[in-house]
Order: sequence, then C-alpha cells, then structure tokens
Amino acid sequence: MASLPSDSSDKGILANRFQSNNHPSKDIKGTYGSELIRKKIVICITASVACFKSIDLIRLFIRHGAEVFVVISKAVEKFIGKEYFVWASGNPVTTHLSGELEHVRLANYNNSDLVIVYPCTANTIGKFANGIDDTSVTSVLSIALGSKIPIIISPAMHEAMYYNPIIKSNINKLEQMGVIFTPPVIKEDKAKVSSVEEVFRHSMEKVFHIRQPQNRDTGKVFNWNKNNQFFCKQSLDSITEINDIELRSFFKGKKILISLGSTIEYIDPIRLISNTSSGKMGFSLIKAATRFGLDVTILKGITQIDQSIYKHLRKFSQRMIEVKTTDQMADAMSQELYKSKYDVVILSAAVSDFKPQIVSDTKISTENENLTLKLIPTIKIVDKVKQIQDKVFLVAFKAEYSLSLRQLITISYSKLLKCQADFIVANDVGPKHNVIGSENNKVIIIDKDRNFYDFPTQKKEQVAEDILKMVYLNLNNIND
Repeated sequence: MASLPSDSSDKGILANRFQSNNHPSKDIKGTYGSELIRKKIVICITASVACFKSIDLIRLFIRHGAEVFVVISKAVEKFIGKEYFVWASGNPVTTHLSGELEHVRLANYNNSDLVIVYPCTANTIGKFANGIDDTSVTSVLSIALGSKIPIIISPAMHEAMYYNPIIKSNINKLEQMGVIFTPPVIKEDKAKVSSVEEVFRHSMEKVFHIRQPQNRDTGKVFNWNKNNQFFCKQSLDSITEINDIELRSFFKGKKILISLGSTIEYIDPIRLISNTSSGKMGFSLIKAATRFGLDVTILKGITQIDQSIYKHLRKFSQRMIEVKTTDQMADAMSQELYKSKYDVVILSAAVSDFKPQIVSDTKISTENENLTLKLIPTIKIVDKVKQIQDKVFLVAFKAEYSLSLRQLITISYSKLLKCQADFIVANDVGPKHNVIGSENNKVIIIDKDRNFYDFPTQKKEQVAEDILKMVYLNLNNIND
C-alpha cells in the first residue's frame, strides 16, 4: 500500500494537499467494489481531444475504492478546466510544479500504487522516453519510473503519427523499461484512446493482480470463472459508432462461411429428433454479410423460413450447400474448408447434440409399447474448424435455457476455449428471454480476453450487423 508522506515542516494545507479528504464527490467510493481500497492512483491527462474521457476513468477507480489524484497539462486546463477534475476526483489537481514538489509527493518511492496517462500524446511519449521533464506530467512520470511505480500509458493521436517509426521506437523503448501501453483503436485515420474499461482491466490484471472483484452488474468487472479469472463488461459505443462505409471497405472481397438452421437425426426412415431452430438468425447474418460486400458460402440445415424468403438465399450467396443431419453438415463443412480458404466462419446453426445409437432400417412398430431410445453425442462441428484452418476468424454460438447471466457467460466461455473461437455469441432461449423463431434476439458476445458485450433485445437484422461489426473490430486490430 502506498503512503503519501507529510513533511512535518509543512504547515496547514501544504501538509495535507495530497492526503485523503471527505469531498462530497467521494460519496461514490466503493459502490462497485472494495478491491482498490487504500490504493492511491495518479491519473495524468495530456492535450488530446479525448481528455474528457478521463473523467469516467477517474470515477471508475473511485467506485472500486481507490484514492485518485489528477495531474493535467496546461493545454488540458484550457480545454476543460481543472475544476472538473477536482469534482471528479474529490482531490486537489496539479496543473504546474511549485515549491511543494508535487511530482515528488505524488510519485516518489511508495507514494502511489499506479500512475496512468490517459490520454497520452505523442509529444509526451517522446519527452518521457528521452528523459525530458519540462511539464508536470513528464516530471511525475520521470519520478515514477525511477521509483519503480507501475505506469500505464494510453496513446491517442492521428493514425499516421502513431505509426511514425520514431514514435514506435519511443513506445518500444518505454515498454522495455516496463511501461505498460494499452493499444489504441485504429479508426477513421485516428489512433483513438482505448476504452476506460480496457485501461481498468489492464490495471486490475497486470498491476494489481486482482481476481476477486465484486459481482455487481454495474461494476464492469465480475469474478465468475472457477479458475479465478474475471470477466470485464465492455461499452457498446465502439460498436455502434461503426458505419456501413467502413464495413464495406474492409469486408469487400473477403470470404465467409455461414451455417444456419437445425439438423435432424433419424430414429427410423420416417421418424426423427431435432430442435426448434428457425434459421432466421443465420438468414439475417447472410443478408448483412452480403450487404457489407463479403463473398458468402451458405451451409444450410433444416429451416422454418418462409418459402418466399428461402428463394432469396441463393441470391445472397456465392454457393449454398444443403444438408440434413449433423454428420452431413460436419462432412460438408470439412470438405469446404479443405477446398477453399476463408477469412471468417460463423456457425449459427443449431446442431443436434445427440443422435440415436441405433437407427432402425424399417418403421418401428407402434405395437412396441416399451421402446427405449438410447442417444449418443454427435460430432462437435465447431471443434473441427480451427483444426483445418487455424488462421480463420471463428464465431461460435451457444444457446442455453433459463440460466443466470453468470452461468451463461461462464458456460459459453468454456465452449469458446474448447473450440478456439475468436468470440462466441451467447443467448438464453428460456421463456423470460428469447423465444426461438421470433424476430428478436438478445445476445451477449464474449471474446478470448474475457471481455463481454451485453446487447439489448433487438431485431435479428440488427443483431447480425452487430456481430459483423465485432468481427470487423477484431480483424482490424489483428491486421494492424
């Protein structure tokens, strides 16, 4: 735990400036959890137009129990004004260095537990990397680095500037010294500052090594995994901001394989077992993928789509493969993946999990009053995808019935790990949630890094667009 010193020679406010106080803004302290109680965090803010987002970061840390002190550059003071940050943190804000030695009081040995720069300009990165301490922010960073206090930096600048080899060299130089960087979101020719939730997750995982945050829906972070790993609830803003032009430009010419519908398993030549999947979610994905310029191959099982809609499926695809049983779908998918290289595979089909161990060659007589049907597991089609094409971007689906949010996320994440999906779309088809075959759907998307996105109930056409936007965000970051 950090302990901010108080020089006995200082009098009055000078001695107490960097100590905790009972400012009314701290009424929110600990409302999301107590993981960071007695932790002192310094948040430095530099002159990016994204500087207003830092207020949310300050408040989030306070809600988890931390004491936050803010250091701002002169330009930020002009952009926003320091009083907003006094309100946000409940503590005095450092705008310049004085005889109080603010940089030493904040970042000297054991005086703080973490220093964050959010957002951080290229100018500040360059000065910090080369030992130039001519601002309040760079002076705090210089002291923190020498004191071995953990530092997290979230860059924000134009895209071309971010890829400037000199700036990249400065970032690499600082990373070699142990400074943690949260990657920006590359969008609209900008390297936009990473989300508040992403910075918080980096802090929890890489600095504080905390695995037991409070389980509150509003608390952003949840400790549900039996292996003591937490899940982080992410904002939907980065998804809703994406426009169709971006998607069409990125997806044009890329190949996607989409499965939809259900599969059947025969008991005898005329009887079967199946599920009630309609195929509407898959059809919405096909329409959206076509609109965004993807070359679509359809792997179609049994659907309950109106025949007038069914006729349009071929119009939306380069190729359509029709199957009935799970084994047929598995074989068709394997053949297709061995034959053609795909950029994306989305398996929205509701495949039968079990099939009869023995299939009768003839119709089973109704005179048999004590018929016992023994079922065995079917092949897991989703597990085969990465075995054939390990570089393909895989989206899996998981439908469950009347589970809690915790159960739905943890079970879905286990499936994601097993099949090596890049993210998984989870939904609850219980009576309180999504009725199979309806026009609406409510989904939660979980990624490999244990982030989850909780979408509202909406039309399946919109759900399909959001899924493809998530694919775009992930692939765009991989390519960058």
